[in-house]
Amino acid sequence: MQLSEEHEALRATVEDFAQKEVAPVIADYYIREEFPYDLVATMGEMGLFGLPVPEEYGGMGGDYVALCVALEELGRVDQSIAITLEAGVSLGIMPIQRFGSDEQKQRWLPDLATGTALGGFGLTEAGGGSDAGATRTSATVDDGDWVINGSKAFITNSGTRITSHVTVTAVTGRTDDKREISAILVPSGTPGFTVAPSYSKVGWNASDTHELAFADCRVPEENLVGRRGRGYAQFLSILDEGRVAIAALSTGAAQGCVDESVRYAHERKAFGAAIGTYQAIQFKIAEMETRAVTARLAWQHAAEKMAAGLSFTKEAAIAKLVSSGAAMDNARDATQIFGGYGFMNEYPVARHYRDSKILEIGEGTSEVQKMLIARRLGL
Repeated sequence: MQLSEEHEALRATVEDFAQKEVAPVIADYYIREEFPYDLVATMGEMGLFGLPVPEEYGGMGGDYVALCVALEELGRVDQSIAITLEAGVSLGIMPIQRFGSDEQKQRWLPDLATGTALGGFGLTEAGGGSDAGATRTSATVDDGDWVINGSKAFITNSGTRITSHVTVTAVTGRTDDKREISAILVPSGTPGFTVAPSYSKVGWNASDTHELAFADCRVPEENLVGRRGRGYAQFLSILDEGRVAIAALSTGAAQGCVDESVRYAHERKAFGAAIGTYQAIQFKIAEMETRAVTARLAWQHAAEKMAAGLSFTKEAAIAKLVSSGAAMDNARDATQIFGGYGFMNEYPVARHYRDSKILEIGEGTSEVQKMLIARRLGL
């Protein structure tokens, strides 16, 4: 896909930000396991959170392709900062933008679009995993309020000091022995809504992830997002878009490993010559570049179909599967090329090695993607 002039200008702007402002400092945040509020504020000022949000709600009035372009450039440098943007838009903004009432959009979108607030989406539960429909969290109506009880696991952007809300899925009734699942917006600080301490994670250490608990947590009935009983279906449509975004982020990670490996192959000398002169290194980097280019073609193909209003579920699944695998494989190969230095967290390839595995798990595991592809083939 040939980027438009606007998308190419955005790409260059984000590349400059990532290389000049993120790259020099993100390792320190990562090692301290600290959320980079200053970098997030800058991204907000740049309009990145508002890229696909209509101008009437404080956004840039762009499209989802623009978000993916930005995510690839951020992902080349660091995944924690990239996933903060991806989740902030895909999971924080899109449920409200796609399905929220006019009042909800007016109240919540302006701050989310400018990055002065972040939102999360509470779908996953400790016993659910890939079986996202096995929701146990419940919500019942009492005197004009939803009363929510249950818990959620692995929720991104849910416990920062600028988190404004979390949209949660909950069982709100039963119809013909089937559970009715709805989406309900819960503002931060609501009594009965508890955010657990941050997880100790293998990777994405500069991003925010928490377990959430709800104990007789009451919010007004009008906090229902979309139609009652359509919460799970709504999220599945959001997930297709999110997979394209994650694919773009993964492509950036795969390309970042290539970039670092090429640079290191020129600088590092062994046995009297730069290691890049040896065919073993050349072939490894060539394979890495092939994976990155293939991943880029996959997410851009899915994004083209999405932008055209065509069905893109299969293409999104393919893009997620191919690109997350490319990120993981490239991270492993880059670490091998760097040798002992590849095992040090101060180097980007070490962070990519720790970070990339979750790309094969979050927003649908690789196995789920294969299942979706097979179904679309009529199997």
